[in-house]
Amino acid sequence: MGSFFRSEEMVLCQLFLQPEAAYTSIAQLGEMGVVQFRDLNTEVSSFQRKFVSEVRRHDELERKLRYIETEMVKDGFEIPEAPSDTKVPNPRESADLENHLEKTESELLEVSQNAVNLKNNFLELTELRHVLEKTKGFFDEQESSAHGESGKSLIHDEAGQQSTRARLGFVAGVIERERVPAFERMLWRISRGNVFLRQAELNDPLEDPTTGHQIYKTVFVAFFQGEQLKSRVRKVCAGFHASVYPCPHLPEERAATLEGVRTRLADLNMVLNQTQDHRLRVLTSAAKDLQMWTVMVRKMKAIYHALNMFNMDVTQKCLIGECWAPLADLQRVRQALADGSKEVGSSIPSFLQVIDTKEVPPTYNRTNKFTKAFQKLIDSYGVSSYGEVNPALYTIITFPFLFAVMFGDAGHGLIVTLFGLWMVLKEKSLMKIKTSSEFWNILFGGRYIILLMGLFSIYTGFIYNDVLSRGMNIFGSRWINPYNATTLSDNENLEINPYEGYLGTPYYFGIDPAWMLAENKIIFLNSYKMKMSIIFGVVHMIFGVCLSVVNHRHFGNKIYILLEFVPQLLFLVLLFAYMAFMMLIKWWLYGPFDEQRWSPGCAPSILITFINMLLQSKSEVLKGCETEFMFPYQYWVQIACVLLAVLCVPVMLFGKPIYLSIKNKRALKRESLHGHENPQGIELSEELGLNPEPAKKGMGGHGGHDDDEEFSFGEAMVHQSIHTIEYVLSTVSHTASYLRLWALSLAHSQLSEVLWTKVLKIGLSIKGPAGPVAIFLIFGAWACLTISILVLMEGLSAFLHTLRLHWVEFMNKFYQGEGYAFAPFSFKKILKHESSEEDA
Repeated sequence: MGSFFRSEEMVLCQLFLQPEAAYTSIAQLGEMGVVQFRDLNTEVSSFQRKFVSEVRRHDELERKLRYIETEMVKDGFEIPEAPSDTKVPNPRESADLENHLEKTESELLEVSQNAVNLKNNFLELTELRHVLEKTKGFFDEQESSAHGESGKSLIHDEAGQQSTRARLGFVAGVIERERVPAFERMLWRISRGNVFLRQAELNDPLEDPTTGHQIYKTVFVAFFQGEQLKSRVRKVCAGFHASVYPCPHLPEERAATLEGVRTRLADLNMVLNQTQDHRLRVLTSAAKDLQMWTVMVRKMKAIYHALNMFNMDVTQKCLIGECWAPLADLQRVRQALADGSKEVGSSIPSFLQVIDTKEVPPTYNRTNKFTKAFQKLIDSYGVSSYGEVNPALYTIITFPFLFAVMFGDAGHGLIVTLFGLWMVLKEKSLMKIKTSSEFWNILFGGRYIILLMGLFSIYTGFIYNDVLSRGMNIFGSRWINPYNATTLSDNENLEINPYEGYLGTPYYFGIDPAWMLAENKIIFLNSYKMKMSIIFGVVHMIFGVCLSVVNHRHFGNKIYILLEFVPQLLFLVLLFAYMAFMMLIKWWLYGPFDEQRWSPGCAPSILITFINMLLQSKSEVLKGCETEFMFPYQYWVQIACVLLAVLCVPVMLFGKPIYLSIKNKRALKRESLHGHENPQGIELSEELGLNPEPAKKGMGGHGGHDDDEEFSFGEAMVHQSIHTIEYVLSTVSHTASYLRLWALSLAHSQLSEVLWTKVLKIGLSIKGPAGPVAIFLIFGAWACLTISILVLMEGLSAFLHTLRLHWVEFMNKFYQGEGYAFAPFSFKKILKHESSEEDA
């Protein structure tokens, strides 16, 4: 059945592909994305499969593409997106692409290596230039202290040349700025203060050729005396990774060296610019097609991965594979195989045939951008068993509605609606934004859920007459104020009394705005929302039980409708639906203008009445009232409900095991008469969930028995006892669980009112010149608190509670969730998965 109501009907197909058409046929199937291949070579390692060399070749192409992309990112290139209609290249085009990528990579490697070498030379010459320029002042000071002796120097160079006045040597070089203090201390320690260090910081940073980072350095000259200190100073320089450069001791030689360095730097800079221009030309030509090449390579690699799941027939002339496919798409699959054969001109067409199997198929629920998020909510609990009713269809309405019951505020609902509407209207542009933020991805994926939650919250906000904790008098209140200034001051608080202020006709839509001003508002809203939560909960659970009928009919277990569905429904209706019915009767019968029997003071407590019903006891009649019951023969009706509900328990407990036992005996009798194996024994085990074969394959079986094990009545009783006890106890706990609708709704309204009275109302009460400024500041604080606490935190809380009500209270009545998801071979999903891994 190809609808959202139930998963698609799946068939197991056997594919027969000609070797020359296998590549193009798999490419056609990958574009469609409607088949899930089965691995027929599970016993063969990944390195021994037929197409492992092709997979490795495309792994190498992916590595080359990653390298090219890294170089583009390093240079700040903007890489355009690949066209949406990028097709898989044929084998000849694949070979051309491989040659082109190899040529591009080799060019980039050569250019990059040349650039690194040139930059290393450029860095060394630049540092030497700075050494010659900065040390000029050091040597000028030394020469000026030579007592006017021209043409002589007090300095001894590295080669050991001596002056006539002293025997001083020196080492000049460049060191990273942050290492200078430690470098200076180490020189002082090894020489005991006999090394004189001069230094000058470079104002402009230098570029590291390898990493491209900017590094600040310092020029130094260390003066010393003796060969022993010279050796020690050089070892310290090597230990601190300082670059040491030769520096002539004569001014004329230093000037000539500096001029030569500057000339070489100018020539080297020109070569560097030419190298960078060539690099940019190579990257620019590759940038426009890089993403397209990446898509092509990933698609080709996926094709060979899929072909590795196929078997070669004994004649080595045909590839044989198996796949799951939706029955509705079977004709499209056949057409794809025909197109693949036609594309390469194969004389023998590829074809498929449907094969029978007892294996449980995968679950495939066809979705669109609207229903996808709701389906993910259900699949997070468990993938539905094959052919099982899909709860996502009903969740589209029930989920935002139950959320809105807890989040009922029209103002807050409007904020949520606007946010969801913005994401829906801008979805095309927002989809193009690639981000690794999991929070944003979840929000955007659930944009339609957020939109519906906001719309339903606006509706329930009008029902509660609650807009940012304020009420609205749209249709005119149906209450009048019975107090004057004197009586109100005497009573201090305004309390609504139906005997004094009620006009006798209800407010047209929602709660009357007069209750927003009443002191006894909490008492009224507590009673109203508590009863409403129970009624919604009972209706929701009854609907879940009724959906089990559809599963029983679909799986051919119509007898289970009588043995399971009917007693379960009667048990729920006779107890808890009757309690909800009494709530409605109480609202309907008792009013301030009715006769004495139906006055509000005579209305019985529903909870006490329900407890008395279970205990078969009576309460005392209230003073001034005629009876404790709401309608005639209520006592006997309640006795009948309890008795029938109790009788439903043994039916749920013994009905199914007895039926299976009778069915097994009949099967054994037929086996003894006909003398063949008993297929019914296996069927009985499967009906009880005792067949281990699905469990081994991950298909939802419970396991624990072999296929040939005989049916056990005792084990069936244990299995059914667990389900019966769980159902009976869960009806009580699940009904109470729906009170969270009342609790969260009350908490949300009270928090909203606190923010109004304790924050915004204070700003509105400030008078004088400071009033506007105070209102502006306090309004900002109130808005921030409203968004962060009431919309985000309370919204998240209501969302999680709604999710729990669906997973546990609703789906527990009919949903098994023991299937496994359909994972089609789809290029779209493969590319999406690859890009998400790159972003991570």
